[in-house]
Amino acid sequence: MNKLKISTIFIVDDHELVRQGLRQLIDSEVDMQLIGEASNVAEALNMRLSLSPDVAIVDLSLPDGNGLDLIKKLHSWKASMKIIALSMHDDELYAERAINNGASGYINKQDSVQKLLVGIRQVIDDKIFVKPKIAKRLQQCQSNHVTCEQKDTLIKLTDRELQVFDYIGKGLKTKEIASQLNLSIKTIETHRRHLKDKLSLTSGTQLVRAAIMRMLEIE
Repeated sequence: MNKLKISTIFIVDDHELVRQGLRQLIDSEVDMQLIGEASNVAEALNMRLSLSPDVAIVDLSLPDGNGLDLIKKLHSWKASMKIIALSMHDDELYAERAINNGASGYINKQDSVQKLLVGIRQVIDDKIFVKPKIAKRLQQCQSNHVTCEQKDTLIKLTDRELQVFDYIGKGLKTKEIASQLNLSIKTIETHRRHLKDKLSLTSGTQLVRAAIMRMLEIE
């Protein structure tokens, strides 16, 4: 009889209730084992040195950094580790970014727990786990060897610009955003100008209003 293969799981999410729910879900599966949890980017990067999980489940919204950046770092550190992005954000806006940064799957927090289990098992089998519409789009991009574009104006933003936009929506000032991202104030001001240009906004007030409206839609 073949020995049951146990897949080890690592969770990165800043909400205790989410981690608790994932913990209970994984513990109920005979072929999965939770080997670690982190509540922020710093903890995740420190714990990776002592852990070697098969799958990392990474929230895209973390208090001390960006989940997309963390996915990229984890993938660079260990390309064989499968990563699933977990988020409340719009699938079409973030799923492709997560996959391009090294994730093997993307699951919305509004999806069912059974879908997460299916996703974990699918990425372990070296498959990409995203919604069919996004999978088709990714396949078209790869076959055409081009960068896909979408009509949504937010798609035009770089990962860093989108991150700055989200921080603006959370009420952070330029100096605070610079501190959070370890960037200069001048760099953040440049990102703000690019955001206004790409989103066809004429003032800082309009930018703040648009960013706040976006955060309200997410939450």
